[in-house]
Amino acid sequence: MLKNITFSAEEKLIKKAREKAQREHTTLNENFRKWLKRFINSDKSNFNYAELMLKLEYVNPGRKFNREELNER
Repeated sequence: MLKNITFSAEEKLIKKAREKAQREHTTLNENFRKWLKRFINSDKSNFNYAELMLKLEYVNPGRKFNREELNER
């Protein structure tokens, strides 16, 4: 079920956004729904990074490397 949301923005900004959406054969509503999904999922990508770091916590090279060693190719 879709719900209506009201936003405020400068008239020029809205006009430019509508023109861009029209060039891309879409609407501001569709672009907003896509943005909303990305916004919600952005926390998941951060969570996955933290989870990965926890999984790799056991990794220990046995010593610290100096700058030259780190930059070797």
